[in-house]
Amino acid sequence: MVKENTWVLIHRIILEPGERAPQVPEDTKRAPLEMWVKGRLQADTETGGPARVTTRTGRTEKGTLLEANPTYRHGFGDFVPELLDISEQVRRIVFEGETE
Repeated sequence: MVKENTWVLIHRIILEPGERAPQVPEDTKRAPLEMWVKGRLQADTETGGPARVTTRTGRTEKGTLLEANPTYRHGFGDFVPELLDISEQVRRIVFEGETE
């Protein structure tokens, strides 16, 4: 049970694939339009259950409760050695006036 006022992440499908606008690309039409929102839970709720939240901007949104106290899980990918070489070349050109 996640307690009221806990910072949470909810999910909701806004449009099913068949409801998408006709002008969107074909691959986009095949996928639902989804929303993930963080906010403060308005009432005690079980994870996976329907929830209402108040966002930091004061909006009220509803969806399925995914996670309490969500954290960021993104990264910038694996190290790419070529990007390090390019960065060093750019630094030399910009700050030392080197031309290649």
